[in-house]
Amino acid sequence: MPINTDMVGQEFGPFVRDYTFRDLSLFALGSGCAIDGRTDLEYVYEKDMKVLPTFGAMPIVDSEVTRTIDYGYNYAGSLHWSFDLRFHQPITKLAGKLSTTVVLKGLFDRGPGKGLLAQHVGDTYDEDGTLLFTNESWDCLIFDGGWGGEPAPKDIVEIPDREPDVELREVVPENQALLYRLSGDYHPQHVDWEYAAENGQPRPILHAVSFAGIACRHFVRAFVPGEPERLTRFKTRITASLLPGTTVATQMWRMDENRVHFRLVNADDPDAKPFLNFGVIEWR
Repeated sequence: MPINTDMVGQEFGPFVRDYTFRDLSLFALGSGCAIDGRTDLEYVYEKDMKVLPTFGAMPIVDSEVTRTIDYGYNYAGSLHWSFDLRFHQPITKLAGKLSTTVVLKGLFDRGPGKGLLAQHVGDTYDEDGTLLFTNESWDCLIFDGGWGGEPAPKDIVEIPDREPDVELREVVPENQALLYRLSGDYHPQHVDWEYAAENGQPRPILHAVSFAGIACRHFVRAFVPGEPERLTRFKTRITASLLPGTTVATQMWRMDENRVHFRLVNADDPDAKPFLNFGVIEWR
């Protein structure tokens, strides 16, 4: 099936999702919260509950969205490449309705064997019509490169050549992907062992938004404890697949008063490619 470039510029949706504190709690559990029953409990317990900001990255990668915006790609090779989530208003309601419209902004060619990059921009509103956040999300379709499209624009974020100012570690639970998928991303690469083997993985891989949530929690704990609503931006590149059971470390560099650059790495293998890289977090 050829790549349908005529879809570029089209708007899709709205994709509507009702949520309650149960959905927020499930998302947080799928992002590794409270694995000891205590740490980051505020994201899963409705008493004085806080919303984990990376919840805003989830609507645009919902299975309904990715299946609807089908420009002729091979679904088996679909990987989340990056996202840049900007908060216009903090997510504070513990129940409500989210409505997301998505524009297919661009399709770019990385070349044969390297894949296609798809740029989606989604605006999400609450039930009152208030724009909560905008997410520029990129997917890499690894089996669809070499179709003759334009190269992707460059996006450079500095990671300082020095020791991080803050580093936090944790072990990713073996069942974290099984929890996270219940928030709406049902791709078999996250649950089906035979499917994973057919695609060169030793086991199902973790969702990128799930392990981005780990980095987000670590930032909040280190820089704005108890105040996740202060975030105005969370941006990252997904640079390697992450297997549940891995010990990860979020390395953070303070760049100025309200800006941190970060990456998420394998704490037991400093030579391994980072799972997340070129990350930016900004806050008010």
